[in-house]
Amino acid sequence: MPETWPSDRKNKNTMVMNVVLLVLGLVALILGGDVLVRGASRLALRFNISPMIVGLTIVAFSTSAPELLVSLKAAFKEAPDFSMGNVVGSNISNISLVLGAACLFGFIPINKTTAARDWVVTLLSSVLLFIFASDNELSSVEGGALFTCLIVYLVMLIRVTKKEHVQLEFSVDKSKDGQMEMAKDAGYLGLGGALLYFGSDWFVDGAEELAESFGVSQRIIGLTVLAVGTSLPELVTSIIAAKKGETDLAIGNLLGSNIFNVLSILGITALVHPLSVNEDILNSDMWWMIGITIGLLPLMLIRKRLGTPSGIILLSVYALYIYMILK
Repeated sequence: MPETWPSDRKNKNTMVMNVVLLVLGLVALILGGDVLVRGASRLALRFNISPMIVGLTIVAFSTSAPELLVSLKAAFKEAPDFSMGNVVGSNISNISLVLGAACLFGFIPINKTTAARDWVVTLLSSVLLFIFASDNELSSVEGGALFTCLIVYLVMLIRVTKKEHVQLEFSVDKSKDGQMEMAKDAGYLGLGGALLYFGSDWFVDGAEELAESFGVSQRIIGLTVLAVGTSLPELVTSIIAAKKGETDLAIGNLLGSNIFNVLSILGITALVHPLSVNEDILNSDMWWMIGITIGLLPLMLIRKRLGTPSGIILLSVYALYIYMILK
């Protein structure tokens, strides 16, 4: 029996444990985000906060909580490539992978608001991030500026939705407004927070160990494993919505997610802990993020809807991107 066999078995067992830790972390993040949204939105509605405000602020922040916790954990563990790679990779996968996959299951209509507002803000936030990161660092001041832009964006959204009399679909049964129901909602909030805390810890630790085991850079793991992992809820939701024909908000939701990723997640993370920016992320991946965002515009404008041809194009672009970063 080769002398190296016990060492090989130990390495294999360690790798399996790291994969298990990564998967457990991802499951905890997904469940934690879902439970947190439920608890936070129901509690807010019980205190008579407008459903529109709940949808645009509390729910939006809660659904970004998994990515935020992952980025914060990575920053404090001195793994900035995980933080930046997670956000940039998620933005790339949201438009090319998630939207591309959804297009294969049904037509996605385009409305003027999506092209005129959401797409523009998505592109501007990506360009602003590139400008701030051009010195290979995202400082606390720049993080504060990104987060301030998010507040301005939310105020604009609230004013527009009020003017257009838009009412987002969030409700709670006020007949069950007793202390028991409020305690249950608070329990959801606490459980969601705990799952996110431990899930982000396991997810980042597992990713970090896997990167070392395979000799892969943190940038690659952040752009692929972390980015796709935290985008899984959007991927599953978008495909289910497309199959049911409920695609009216598909692009708006994905573009909104990209806006929150940059302005909220990186803004808050850099505000709490300044981030160094990998040269490859700056000179390659951010250009892919901006280029894919720009490339989406003609697809939206040509036929006023996205279908199978658009889905094939977007998925092909994502496959090309993955090939380029892995080769």
